[in-house]
Amino acid sequence: MIISRTPLRMSFVGGGSDLPAFYRRFGGAVLSTTINKYVYITVNPKFDQRTRVSYSQTEEVESVDEIRHPLVRESMRLLGVRGGIEITSIADVPTRGTGLGSSSSFTVGLLHALHAFVGQYASAERLAGEACEIELERCHDPIGKQDQYAAAFGGLNHIEFYPDGSVSVNPIVCQPGTLRRLQENLIVFYTGLSRSASEILKRQQVAVAADRRKQQMLQNMVQLARQLRDALQTNRLDDFGQIIHANWELKRRLTDHISTTQIGSWYRTARRHGALGGKLMGAGRGGFLLFYAPRARHEAIARSLKTLRRVDFRFEPQGSKIIFVH
Repeated sequence: MIISRTPLRMSFVGGGSDLPAFYRRFGGAVLSTTINKYVYITVNPKFDQRTRVSYSQTEEVESVDEIRHPLVRESMRLLGVRGGIEITSIADVPTRGTGLGSSSSFTVGLLHALHAFVGQYASAERLAGEACEIELERCHDPIGKQDQYAAAFGGLNHIEFYPDGSVSVNPIVCQPGTLRRLQENLIVFYTGLSRSASEILKRQQVAVAADRRKQQMLQNMVQLARQLRDALQTNRLDDFGQIIHANWELKRRLTDHISTTQIGSWYRTARRHGALGGKLMGAGRGGFLLFYAPRARHEAIARSLKTLRRVDFRFEPQGSKIIFVH
């Protein structure tokens, strides 16, 4: 048996600039961190040559081509795994439409476990690249490339996307006290709302492709990612709230399908009670709400948003790992 553990991620600034339709023209950048919430994949030899896959559903099939789960099917095809295998997945938090990059963490973790199953070492670069190939090219998901690289590499990073398709992952180097205070000043809530990220991202790409003003908004978000990188690396944590607030104000104007009246109300309420900035994780319209505020204001913010579930988390410095081999 092999078990992989792959972290979920929180993207602070620049989300949307990692979509191919944008970065191929202008280049993109995001600043994100992985967190201590994980997707676990187990892979075990099966006594016969059938394949069994357990996720929210259970499939048992004779051939790889019969697998309905596209990420599993294409990952097995890519690595040449033909059968005689059982695959299961579990996650620490709800993963469908919650904005923490769960589908890419699943794909990276599955690839990692399958590579180990066939006796191969896979670097973070290889895992991220193969996950992008599966999700974007083989499954034609209308998503970007940030989640795959965040899940594979782990840590707090500034990730650049270049027009030629290459990607660079650059860790944020700052004083330990800056990182500690950043974690202490972040507060996260689960809205209980889920949505189809693919549908929202399709709409966003169409809107941005046809509107130069919105293209400029995304370019401004890329600049904010670079400003946030510079602020953290020079230990200017006071800029964090202002920058992520500016990013949210730009992002929610890209399309009408990113925010809602209810999400806007929660956001304004948190700001009235001491949040300096915040954002909705992922594509929009649901999932997790993150705010940056002095720690002394967290209880007041939590009381003002008492209908939402507060979620504790820590930064995770490592990416996908094989945690068990037997």
